[in-house]
Amino acid sequence: MIKIKNKNDKWIKLICGASNEDIVAIEDLCAIYTAAGVDYIDVAAEESIVHAAKKGIQWAKKVFNNFPGLMISISDGNDIHFRKAIFDPLKCPPNCPRPCEKVCPTFAIDHSGITKSKCYGCGRCLNSCPLNLISEYEYNLSKDDLAYTLQKIKPDAVEIHTEINRLDSFTKVVSILKNSGMKFDKISVSCGLNQSFKKSREPEDLLKALWERYEILNELNIPLIWQLDGRPMSGDLAPATSRAAVKLFEKIGSDLPPGLIQLAGGTNAKTHEFLKSNNLPDGIAFGSAARKIMQPLIEFAQKNNKRIYDYPEIMAIAIKKAKKFLEPWKSS
Repeated sequence: MIKIKNKNDKWIKLICGASNEDIVAIEDLCAIYTAAGVDYIDVAAEESIVHAAKKGIQWAKKVFNNFPGLMISISDGNDIHFRKAIFDPLKCPPNCPRPCEKVCPTFAIDHSGITKSKCYGCGRCLNSCPLNLISEYEYNLSKDDLAYTLQKIKPDAVEIHTEINRLDSFTKVVSILKNSGMKFDKISVSCGLNQSFKKSREPEDLLKALWERYEILNELNIPLIWQLDGRPMSGDLAPATSRAAVKLFEKIGSDLPPGLIQLAGGTNAKTHEFLKSNNLPDGIAFGSAARKIMQPLIEFAQKNNKRIYDYPEIMAIAIKKAKKFLEPWKSS
């Protein structure tokens, strides 16, 4: 069981991306943020990706003696967390200023198109193209045989991405978890009001849906995390983006089922400033914002065909950046 070291510290999760296959970047990110003290790392449900994450975690464990749990993301249906972007570069006009390339946080876009392994579906490029040439497609690595995937990967925890109206499919996924024989430290439930940009719903609808899922999960007797996605996969890294998650927490946080409450979906370095000091969630999950500050350093190492921890001075800079990023959520 992974425990928070100080009672005043907040639970912190690094989100590497449910469709992210950039193995080199994942290993580096896991090493950096393990050293900085995150509690869990959330990755795609694929064996090679989990192996890369574990390599990064093991490096940091040897040096810093931190050891976060490893969580995999799964879904009970189509979900925007499980997607990638695509476009035909031959259709791009030669004089295009290429705003898609400028907004991509992983440098996945160039004149040849989108590098599939580097795209993790953040969505920033989708509305950037002046000719609307960029589209998205589903990319769910755990969709075909979840039971086999669980046995193969043996994660410490799972996160189930769900939508308000998908109770039956959620029940089926929980049944697979139960019958897998796996012993999980935590089960996280990720759900938002506009998870797939469908008809908007009220916070009360979300609250009802989460209580319904609690009744299903309660019999497993596993600690739960309720992840409130303010603006899931919005691609927006602006400081005010996290207001949506904060407003959702302030609206329904006190009425949620038993478990940890975690904010996600647009969270960034400014999130803590929008919260009231006397009403804080149990934790925070960071994805795009945590990656963006590290990507230039990771790219430098990749261009030299090395991991970032092969460069001690650069790794020290990366860890310092990560600790500063996480500092508002750590008491020490």
